[in-house]
Amino acid sequence: MKWIGISQSKYFDWKKRYGKVNEHNGAIPRDFWMEDWEKQAILKFHHANPLEGYRRLAFMMLDADVVAVSPSSVYRVLREAGVMDRFNGKKSKKGTGFGQPSKPHDHWHVDVSYLNIGGTFYFMCSVLDGCSRSIVHWEIREKMEEVDIEVILERAREKHPKVKPRVITDNAPQFISRDFKEFIRIAGMTHVKTSPYYPQSNGKIERYHRTIKSDCIREKYIESLDDARSIVTEYVRHYNEVRLHSAIGYVTPHTKLAGAETEVFASRDRKLETAREQRRKRLQQAAA
Repeated sequence: MKWIGISQSKYFDWKKRYGKVNEHNGAIPRDFWMEDWEKQAILKFHHANPLEGYRRLAFMMLDADVVAVSPSSVYRVLREAGVMDRFNGKKSKKGTGFGQPSKPHDHWHVDVSYLNIGGTFYFMCSVLDGCSRSIVHWEIREKMEEVDIEVILERAREKHPKVKPRVITDNAPQFISRDFKEFIRIAGMTHVKTSPYYPQSNGKIERYHRTIKSDCIREKYIESLDDARSIVTEYVRHYNEVRLHSAIGYVTPHTKLAGAETEVFASRDRKLETAREQRRKRLQQAAA
């Protein structure tokens, strides 16, 4: 044994197992303890009592002399048969978002943000189109009550009088009031409130407010409310007409709003193909 490099315990273990089937030493799964008729009896009893849980079924079958198995065995049989789905409950849709708009003015995201101008807090309300990411309308006011929101939305509708978008807001007091609900009904629009304490569900307008604060408001020296309105006006123009938006294929929101993004994408592809062809010809000429 020393010459072949094995220990004595290994040798006698092999000798003890010689001629036997090479089986593992682990415990035999309990599923194999039950016979087929027992599994069928469990399933039949479950179908007769579909509203009972697996623990109650185990003891009911034990009392009725149907089959004597543990609750865990009943659970495994029911799970393998696929009849335990109703106990899993409905999966929460929180965080999965909602159906994205297929065309401009399907969704209008509305939110209110605070601005600190010269030590005084003001309110900025913005209306953002969910498809094109274009800023439909915005205003900075000293107060932002429910009637102010109505005025802002009405001015946004005056720019696009034929649209009837779905208005998406958070659960701020202005948006959950009875008067605002009545205004939405009269205007022919619909209203959706996001999940409480979950700002990501209104993330498009939240991201815009974060962008305008970091790129515009906090980068400028603002002395008065008029200065703030002038600066924001210029930035919104830049945001809508000049700045390429990553979420819509790096085109401007106004391009997307006008439905002209396909032409922009096609023009870019043509320019890239032309540049590749010119490089190929220059390389061939250099090689010749």
